[in-house]
This record gives sequence, C-alpha cells and structure tokens, in this order.
Amino acid sequence: MNFRDELAERAKVVNKALDQCLPSVNAYPPAIHQAVRYSVFAGGKRLRPILVLAGAEAVGGNTETVMPAACAVELLHTYSLVHDDLPAMDNDDLRRGQPTCHRAFGEAMAILAGDALLTSSFNVLAQLPQSAGVAPERVVRVISELAQAAGTQGLIGGQVVDLASEGDTVDEDMLEYIHTRKTGALIRVSVRAGAILSGASEAQLQKLTDYANSLGLAFQIVDDILDVVGDEQIIGKPVGSDQRNQKATYPALFGLDAARQKATEAAETALSSLNSFGSEAQFLRGLVQFVINRNQ
Repeated sequence: MNFRDELAERAKVVNKALDQCLPSVNAYPPAIHQAVRYSVFAGGKRLRPILVLAGAEAVGGNTETVMPAACAVELLHTYSLVHDDLPAMDNDDLRRGQPTCHRAFGEAMAILAGDALLTSSFNVLAQLPQSAGVAPERVVRVISELAQAAGTQGLIGGQVVDLASEGDTVDEDMLEYIHTRKTGALIRVSVRAGAILSGASEAQLQKLTDYANSLGLAFQIVDDILDVVGDEQIIGKPVGSDQRNQKATYPALFGLDAARQKATEAAETALSSLNSFGSEAQFLRGLVQFVINRNQ
C-alpha cells in the first residue's frame, strides 16, 4: 500500500469514529446538528487526528485507545475552519470544494456550529478515563494543552495577529509568530496528545514536539505556496485569497523559490527529529514527504 492509500484508509477509520461521537443529524434541534455534520464531513485528509494516532504509535501506544482524542482534535479544528471562513474573518465561500458553513446555513448557524464543535471536543476528551481507561492525569494534561493550543497563546492568538496584520508589512519574526500559533499549535498538540496519552517519556515527547513544530512550518509554507500556484479543483478552496486579503505569507515575504527552500529545510529538520525512533515512526516520516509534495 502506498502512503496516499494508507492515509486514506486511516482517514476512513477516523471518519467512522467521528460519525459515532456526533449526535444524529435528526437529533433535536436538527438545524444545528445538520450544520455540524455538514462541516465535519465536508471532506479533508484528517491530518490532525491521524497525527494523534501516529503520535501514539511512535511510543508504542494503542490507536484505538487514543481515537477519542483524535476525534476531539478534529472537532476543534473544524470549529476553527467554520469561524475562519466567516465574513468577519477570511470571508471564504468554499471549503474543501463545498460552500462554507455560513454559505450553506447562514452566519448565525455557522457561529453556533463552531461553538458546538469546540465544546464537544472537550466533552469527548473528558470521557477518556471512562471510555478508554486512560489515566486521568494524562487526560487532564492533554485537555490543558489542547485548550492552550486553541486559545489566545495559540490558534486564536495567531488569528488575531493575522487579522491585525492585513495590509501591513510583516517581518519574518511576526510571520513565524502567526503561523506557529494559527497552524502549528494544533499540529503540535495533535502529536503530543497521542504520545502523552500513551505514556511517552519526556525525552520522546521532546523529539516528537520538535518533529511537529517543523512539520507544522512545512505544512504552512506549502499551504501559502498553494494559495499562489495551486489548482482550486484539487485543493478545494479559491486560490489567491491570501493576496486579496493582503495576508502575510511566506511567498509574499520571500518569493516562491525561497519559500519552497524553507519548506524543504523544515521537512529535513522534521525527519532528523525522528532519528532516535525506529519503524514505529515510519508513518510520521512518510507524512513529511506527503506534506512537502502535496498538490504541487
């Protein structure tokens, strides 16, 4: 099985788990559950929940045990996309090749759907001691880290600075601040969550954190590049939106060639962070190559 096929198979497993942890589309009141399920199942490669599973695998953990945490991360990620797409934020009409939640259900329902997804993610996590027998202290640590990754020192903080920087000249330090929080924080906590719940040592956790930080940087740079040269039919969202919104991006600051070089360097750093791991981290290695070569 090639890596893309393996990634797709893992995404199917995650989708099945997501379907089981969400209320039925007909549960009352149905409007909110329709909007939630529409957003969650609009597509996507499920990179972040798969990283939770791979983080567990890398330290000898059981992927079934950490699956609720994988679902929790994806619910939180989907909330962030729903809110980022709103007219007050990035004002996008397409997400994963389909109308964004606010286009399909209206702005008010999109806001509520995002709120529901965010709160559901922590509810799913909080049930891990009972549902999977995970040590409560590990669960509490992951809940805390996920909250920080989503909060003002993470995803929200990155989005605030990103919005405030529109139209301004941004230097490399500010660009790194935005992306390590808006994108990198959730990638980092995904890998760490799977490892923490599986009893990783602090040394293992540090190596996996270094890996995730570099992977997140590579992912964001490639995302920026695809917004310039990508195919809308392939990437599932309009290209050129960063330029229209005067967003700070790596191609805008450094040019396409230098941005590609930075992505390659970040990928190499991610791979070197896994040198102390054996075959149990092979999927993480393959993911680096997938990210750096996706849709280019």
